[in-house]
Amino acid sequence: MEWLSLFVHNHWRSAIEIAILWVFIYYAYLYFRGTRGAKVLTGLAITYLVLTLVSQRLGLEVINWIISTLTAFFAVALVVIFQPELRRALAALGSHYLLSAAHQSRETLEMLTEAVFELSNRQFGALIAIEREINVRVFAESGVNIDCDLSPEMLLTIFQPKTPLHDGGVIIRNDRILAAACIFPVSQREDLDRNLGLRHRAGLGISDESDAVAIVVSEETGVVSICHNGRIERNFDPEGLKQRLSKLLLLEKYEKTDPEQLGGEDSEPDPRDHPLVPHPQEGGKGDAAAR
Repeated sequence: MEWLSLFVHNHWRSAIEIAILWVFIYYAYLYFRGTRGAKVLTGLAITYLVLTLVSQRLGLEVINWIISTLTAFFAVALVVIFQPELRRALAALGSHYLLSAAHQSRETLEMLTEAVFELSNRQFGALIAIEREINVRVFAESGVNIDCDLSPEMLLTIFQPKTPLHDGGVIIRNDRILAAACIFPVSQREDLDRNLGLRHRAGLGISDESDAVAIVVSEETGVVSICHNGRIERNFDPEGLKQRLSKLLLLEKYEKTDPEQLGGEDSEPDPRDHPLVPHPQEGGKGDAAAR
């Protein structure tokens, strides 16, 4: 027991360091796997380890010097390759509910829910992004400035298929419609099903680039989905949508906040963990264009 006590006393700091590094590496692996740069990272890591082991075993001084010299370059290259993922991770950390304040009111969520399911019943395709902590002005500038009070009637008018503003997305900021016909970045993640429509990919894209919450209404099936933090949850009913938006935007806690309970059986887990499989009826011409 004495030697064990002495060992713990002398090496407890090392144990803490190993635990911290293990947790960091494990969650970094979970976060980055399935991204576009994951294969590049794997290739670089294997190449680096193999060259390092070979040069040290065989005493190849020139190769060892080159590897040591290029280590800083590799670190910068990793930052460039994983720039979107790192930005999203830091944005998620900075927008944690302990550090942020909600800008949407309960009345806004009531109107959004009413408008979304009216659009769903009429099978009007829609893409609505709700700004949170990260400013999405760059996307708003790609559309038509509106800056009016939010109302179900206004959203129905905007997404009426024969109106000039129905193509693109709507941005909501502080209970107001900021802009319409906005162009959102389309997610290019390799783990997404190729049959996924551009409207849903655009919703995922803006949730990748910012902490905005995107609501997507399928034109083909009327299915309502939510995109946030690079993931998609699907097949909401009115009460489920209201509760999920309250959880994401008003920072309220409900007894049933599990996306699978709120969104129904078609809710999807994080696309980084499993490929997204769209609704069997979706992916047709209505979702083949980002309207």
